Amino acid sequence: MGLRVGVDVGGTFTDIFLLDEGASRTYTAKVPSTPADPSEAVIAGIEKACRENSLNMADITHVMHGTTVATNAVLTGNGASVGLIVTEGYRQVLHLARGFVPGALSGWINFVKGKPMAALKHTLEVSERISARGEVIRPLDEARLRADLQRFKGSGVGSITISLMNSYVNAAHEKRVEAIVREELQDISISVSSDTLPEMQEYERAITTVANAFVKPVVSRYVSNLKTNLEARTTGEVKLSILRSDGGLATAASAADFPVNLLMSGPAGGVAGAIWVAKQAGFPNIITFDMGGTSTDVCLVEGGEAQVRRETVVHDVIVRASSVDVRTVGAGGGSIATVPELTKALRVGPQSAGAVPGPAAYDKGGTEPTVTDANVVLGYLPADARLGGDMTIRRDLAQQAVQKIADALGLTLETAAEGIVRIVNENMFGALRLVSVEQGYDPRNFSLMAFGGAGPLHANALGRLLQAWPVIVPRGPGVLCAVGDATTRLRDEAARTMIRPVEGIDLAELQGLLDELEERVRATLDVEGIAEDAQEIVYQVDLRYAGQSADITVSLPPAEFAEHGLAKASERFDHLHQQMFSFSLDKGKELVNLRVIAQGPGADVGQNTLAEGDGDPARAAVHSTRVFDSGAWHEATIYDRRKLLAGDRVNGPAIVTELDSTTLILPGSHATVDTVGNLLIRDDR
Repeated sequence: MGLRVGVDVGGTFTDIFLLDEGASRTYTAKVPSTPADPSEAVIAGIEKACRENSLNMADITHVMHGTTVATNAVLTGNGASVGLIVTEGYRQVLHLARGFVPGALSGWINFVKGKPMAALKHTLEVSERISARGEVIRPLDEARLRADLQRFKGSGVGSITISLMNSYVNAAHEKRVEAIVREELQDISISVSSDTLPEMQEYERAITTVANAFVKPVVSRYVSNLKTNLEARTTGEVKLSILRSDGGLATAASAADFPVNLLMSGPAGGVAGAIWVAKQAGFPNIITFDMGGTSTDVCLVEGGEAQVRRETVVHDVIVRASSVDVRTVGAGGGSIATVPELTKALRVGPQSAGAVPGPAAYDKGGTEPTVTDANVVLGYLPADARLGGDMTIRRDLAQQAVQKIADALGLTLETAAEGIVRIVNENMFGALRLVSVEQGYDPRNFSLMAFGGAGPLHANALGRLLQAWPVIVPRGPGVLCAVGDATTRLRDEAARTMIRPVEGIDLAELQGLLDELEERVRATLDVEGIAEDAQEIVYQVDLRYAGQSADITVSLPPAEFAEHGLAKASERFDHLHQQMFSFSLDKGKELVNLRVIAQGPGADVGQNTLAEGDGDPARAAVHSTRVFDSGAWHEATIYDRRKLLAGDRVNGPAIVTELDSTTLILPGSHATVDTVGNLLIRDDR
């Protein structure tokens, strides 16, 4: 047993979660992020965690890392200059794209289509054609290709995408083009669509592979630097894994080759951490609520598994890559409140004060009223709290900022502040409904898991709006993303298109294709030294009603497929279609895609229980305070979370403080401490 390290790199702080598997003990650390080279903060954070807890870095065996390097490259446009090679006649595949309706009439008027990641001047057509059945209709003109490739020399192109028609069914031409490119353009990064996304639909395959090529040099360089630095400070045998968008871990090599699978790596870490905490606490059905300074991420987890969708969205880029179904809303602690002159109606966000200058209460130069300032005015965020251990709160500056809203609306200071908090809560409630009610789930059947720096402050109020009880606030909610990185499992998947009517399908042929995909994904885990009997295999099929295009992904265990074929999966498809669209059809179904997923074992973590208390939290009381709720001030108590024990009951109104977050328990609610240290908030009204 050694040390496993989870790392989450944020815009302001880099969080470290260190797990001693042998002793089942955990440690945390925070260091400032280093945007110029995020790997510097990763190394500094690990060194700090080891130094403060007298641990030896040489004992580190695994480093699991959630990163926004790929995401930021897309958002900022700082990826590689991509050259695109397509079949003759498809030069404008990225420009044609898919039909997109951005909104009502005003949406069409204001909509500005983004630039494709591969410029038209860097798009090269090759003479070749393969049919939808995989037959060679026109052979590849290799001589012409070699001549045309000379255009890329000296053009600044740093990465090549190869995406030919129907290569998902026959990749021979793509592989030959790849070989020729390597001969003519040595040492250039190459992404091939039949490796990246061997599925039908030429645009989705092209844009996904182009996005992979766009971020590949950036991610490869980052992974290489981080691995080199880790090996220099450890025994050299440390295994580096990167969190995928779907919540699993990718090997360092896989992450460098297919970084398009990392675009939602950051938010996926929080979901993975929430699943781990929920499993310990015995809550298989949760809705995650991750509120930071700028935005809030939410996701639904059923039966211990996060909802996963078959596409990833980053700004205006949509790629075909599995990701946890996280919905984001521009509502956070730094969201700015305004009263437009035209409407005189209070608005909150999506503009944010960010980390610099930040909310007025942080005393870093910010003067605009934010959600954090409103929380300070209402007494929810105590003025004597020290955020991150060293940041003081200025109540006077928060009052000055919120007074602007009060004056504009003709309200008292407290009423204006409460209005700001209620509006931001409603904005976040809308996102929570997107992943629950609008997907056919009743939120009353789920618990709400609140984390992030600001999540626990708003969790009780969101629980009331959603009627999702209990509201769970884990220990160390501000570093939960790093917890998720350290406790999730190595994962790989392989897919291919196979369009067949479900009725009368040749199960032997289908099993043969699944076996081929299984062999590919097992090979990835074999390289990491994971024994075959420790690898979990899951089959997935994309099904649709014949004549329709609404595909739904259905999972099935290999044993179930061996016994029942696709019968059980077909039944689940009908159920999911009814749940999502309010109807199902008595008609034939089509198989569209096959997928095989391999997962390694999770972290070997024992139950980290909390000492039993007597139910009285008085030992943890710090001092009394006041909070404003529903138009009136209420006497409340501030508690130190470190001194709370299992079984303690904290009656609202109350505030529970810890190093990285603050939890508000409203009047008419209470919180109990469970055996693993979570706060479980329930309503008494």
